[in-house]
Amino acid sequence: MRISRVSEIAGEAATRLDEVVGEAKRAESDGFASYVVPHIFGLDAVGMLTVVGRETERIELIPAVVPIAPRHPAALAQQALTAQAASGGRFTLGVGLSHKAVIEDMFGLSYERPAARMREYLSVLVPLLAQKPVSFEGELYRVKAELSVAGVERVPLLVAALGPRMLEVAGEWADGTTTWMTGLETLARHTVPTLRRAAEAAGRSSPRVQACVPVALVSDVRAARETCNRVFEIYGRLPSYRAMLDREGAGGPGDVALVGDERAIREGLRHYREAGVTDFGASVFAAEEGAVERTVGLLRSESLA
Repeated sequence: MRISRVSEIAGEAATRLDEVVGEAKRAESDGFASYVVPHIFGLDAVGMLTVVGRETERIELIPAVVPIAPRHPAALAQQALTAQAASGGRFTLGVGLSHKAVIEDMFGLSYERPAARMREYLSVLVPLLAQKPVSFEGELYRVKAELSVAGVERVPLLVAALGPRMLEVAGEWADGTTTWMTGLETLARHTVPTLRRAAEAAGRSSPRVQACVPVALVSDVRAARETCNRVFEIYGRLPSYRAMLDREGAGGPGDVALVGDERAIREGLRHYREAGVTDFGASVFAAEEGAVERTVGLLRSESLA
């Protein structure tokens, strides 16, 4: 199981691009397999990683995730191919639906039939990421296009998928899925088997499962979970994440966080691996004084091992 570092700063409005580059370089030198950045309302995730790709050498770069509704699939494919060229083949695109409150209330776009929208979107996006011509006539998209970027073969794709319909779409069309705030039991009993069945039915190879959760190496577990609930409070209210927390029987984000002493963190990583997670995304948070440094140090040793 590969261990990824989820950016602590990329989603913050005050973060400067040079700070993201510095964080990515540290993640690379620490031995993490991937550097994962959110796409929120500050710096553009694909744009950030295009720059980061020129400043790093080894680490995989993943936006988790770019909302599809505001972006035409051909335009996003062109961005992704450019990021792939900048990084020398280390960019993996992550896409998702976002949330109704964002797409409808903020952007004024439709959030109706989200799984059907994603399926049509991927019908255009996936071949373009491989620089194959597209001629697609759907209800939402009617596209005839092709792209050509020198020195690039293909951009791998992860689709954020939580519910069964989206996991089926991800298994059929993508290289895997990326999750957030999804508990261990839900991953083992729902996410991984549903995705694998869909991929197998589509004749695709075994899919990647990137599971991102809050992580902290601490002495006071109860206090750490309370801090996690405060720091990540909004994710306990957004419907898609709330559904996953309910499926897990979790009251809030703190209940699905990986927190505890060194032994508990190592054992937790083993459980994720046994559940079928291929990529563990560590969102390290400041649960107590010195927790970030201790947690990164432990994860660094696990990555190098």
